[in-house]
Amino acid sequence: MFDLRQLRYFVAVAEELSFTRAALRLHLSQPPLSQQIRALEEDLDVRLLERNKRHVALTEPGRVFLEQARQILAKADEARSQVTAAAAGYSGQLRLAYSVSVSFHPALPQTLLRYGQIAPRVALQLSEMYTEPQFAALLAGQIDVGFVRDEPANPQTARSLRLNVIDREPLLLALPTGHPLAGRSSLHLAEVAGDAFVSQPRQLVATLYDRLVKLATRAGFQPTIIQHAQQVNGLLALVAGGLGLALVPASMRAVRLAGVSYVPLEDADAYLLLALASRVDDSSPVLQQFLATVTETVIAPGL
Repeated sequence: MFDLRQLRYFVAVAEELSFTRAALRLHLSQPPLSQQIRALEEDLDVRLLERNKRHVALTEPGRVFLEQARQILAKADEARSQVTAAAAGYSGQLRLAYSVSVSFHPALPQTLLRYGQIAPRVALQLSEMYTEPQFAALLAGQIDVGFVRDEPANPQTARSLRLNVIDREPLLLALPTGHPLAGRSSLHLAEVAGDAFVSQPRQLVATLYDRLVKLATRAGFQPTIIQHAQQVNGLLALVAGGLGLALVPASMRAVRLAGVSYVPLEDADAYLLLALASRVDDSSPVLQQFLATVTETVIAPGL
């Protein structure tokens, strides 16, 4: 059966209509070239070229075979290119999840923009998903990587996942603009111990909910949560309506809602983790290229 080398030799001779010029083009001597063309014709049991000392011409079967040979070589080159790109992580598929609050952090758009430039042939499947469901989806093989807001609480889950920390994002207190402390440059949570709070349900955002309780307990009080909102935008609407205060990550400053003021907290541990989670045993080139892109693009030095 003929091979790709013989096809390349034949195409060169057919295009040059000269064994001498084809040999120069292929950087080999003429005798091996002639031998390979004869072997190709014997294998096909067809005369592809009419030749003598002065003239080389394609036969009709030769013209047909030339087109087929070009297509085969083009397909072979395409296959090589695709395999090389896949091995380097520049093509394939990546299933990426992110928690709701990450939508407002610059790490997500910056990563997507840069990754799209580096690996445009990777098909990205994006899912909005809270942190705990992301851990479960990673272990089940339903997603490849996720922007999460906490470390796994389960030790076995923690051993199965790798976390690349992107940011320890400061937490702010969202207050109604008419609140006496709304104009402060910063405050301690203890200063609003008597105020009501609004929050997303714990089953959705356990990390932020638990951080509010932890910070408040450390400040000497238990927060009174009088109302819940499913989405963070709805939460800020409750703040604007004067129903209570809310603990939010600093990137929520991007949401400029009339009636809401943001004040940084001075309390220790008043931050929310942002990390990239993936399976320890996943060494796929696409994932490794994505992790490298995040490291180069958005991971803060020293984290």
